Amino acid sequence: MLFVTIQELEAAINYWRSQSPAEGDELRLCPEASALAKPYALMIVQGSQRMPLDVLDGLARESIQKFIKISQST
Repeated sequence: MLFVTIQELEAAINYWRSQSPAEGDELRLCPEASALAKPYALMIVQGSQRMPLDVLDGLARESIQKFIKISQST
């Protein structure tokens, strides 16, 4: 089973926010950052340091996997 750490989620959220800054008066996050913010908040509340990738919804899993691939290639 593959896991994602809270540090990876935070870095991915920051990456997606830099790629697509918040919009509108309500400062709405881009879909990728928004999808990752939900499991990130859950991990903070639960005091978790890592989470299985397979419990993430489709967009969150895709967003973290894209981020990891991009960060490993640089």
